[in-house]
Amino acid sequence: MAESLIGLAAVLILAIARVPLGFAMAIVGASGFAVLRGPTAALETVGQLILDFSMSYTFAILPMFVLMGAFVHRSGLSEDLYDTSHAWLGHFRGGLSMATVAASAGFGAVCGSSVATAATMGRVALPSMRRFGYDSGLAAGTIAAGGTLGILIPPSMSLVVYGFLTQQDIGRLFIAGLTPGVLTVILYFAVVVAVTRLRPELGPRGPRTGWLDRFRLLRGVSGALLLFVLVLGGIYLGVFTPMEAGGVGAVGACFIAIARRRLKWRAFVASLIEAARTTSMVFSVAFGAIILSNFVNVAGLPERISAVIIALDLPNLGVIFAICLVYILLGCVFDGLALLFLTVPVFAPIVATLGYDLIWFGIVVIMVSEIALITPPVGMNVFVIKSMNPELPLQTIYKGIGPFLVADMVRLAIVILLPGLVLFLPRLMQ
Repeated sequence: MAESLIGLAAVLILAIARVPLGFAMAIVGASGFAVLRGPTAALETVGQLILDFSMSYTFAILPMFVLMGAFVHRSGLSEDLYDTSHAWLGHFRGGLSMATVAASAGFGAVCGSSVATAATMGRVALPSMRRFGYDSGLAAGTIAAGGTLGILIPPSMSLVVYGFLTQQDIGRLFIAGLTPGVLTVILYFAVVVAVTRLRPELGPRGPRTGWLDRFRLLRGVSGALLLFVLVLGGIYLGVFTPMEAGGVGAVGACFIAIARRRLKWRAFVASLIEAARTTSMVFSVAFGAIILSNFVNVAGLPERISAVIIALDLPNLGVIFAICLVYILLGCVFDGLALLFLTVPVFAPIVATLGYDLIWFGIVVIMVSEIALITPPVGMNVFVIKSMNPELPLQTIYKGIGPFLVADMVRLAIVILLPGLVLFLPRLMQ
């Protein structure tokens, strides 16, 4: 137990010292295991863990979905999604913020990454909102919060990781994310309406777009809609497996980019390089988290946590809320993927013992991971926006995020209290 806590503290120190998180976790995990079991056992275990993970058929899906996202980015779909959303919603008070949320949902549906969604929408939406006189806090908060939709609306890298760790069907996890994703969009819209009603100067109305132009712009996003239906529809109808869907999605995104005349040879090569870099980053974090998780397990932390939860004698819902609180607190200092690798093997068996569906729990975990993306001090989406706009104070961004965090808490409570909301569509696949 003590060794685990020392190890986690060491990871935080290394992360603060700007050591890449994957390497920090790998170093601490391997060193800790060596102290407990000896250097030889540590080297053998680390090598075997990395080999087993890299040979996993399930994780073949990740590079394909990453590549799909890269092609989508190069195709200019993000700009078209935002322009279309702007045309339909921009004339409302706070309409540009709502358009950003809608475009983030659309881009997340063909991207799978929250950070990529936040970065893309930051480039596309923030200049427009500034031009129309939107408050900087509201604009940045909308982009950061909207970006979190990237890991909830399928396809999602985080859902793939969760499915791998719990041996749950990835297709059912993808389908389960649809309803909570729609609920999130509705709640974020409600936040924008409430904020701009109380303070209209924060989000002034934009010009009204004619109906003819609105429908004309819809043609520009037909490719994104087609790709989403192709991937999710194919999985839902059993035409192909989630692993095959990754390849289908990547090829489909490539053809869409070519059809839009946005994918020249240089852009194609750049997309491959971008996908390779992102995949390498994801796998480095995954390797490090697996090694650290192995050390933590050997040190007895999961058993200690389980014993504490049992000793508290909480009702089932109390246990779930306690687990969510742990996720939110750890999410303040850990990357989302690392958080999944470290915690899911600990909490999933406890949740299963209580009789809860692990598909439902997966969506709950992803939602609390979303919250972690916009909470200090890490808040990856916040730092993405900050890096793109150095002049924007962090406190301004976090102030703008505040109302969206309230909406996230409401959504989390709804999903926990009404699990059927998540499980309705997956059950239709049986």
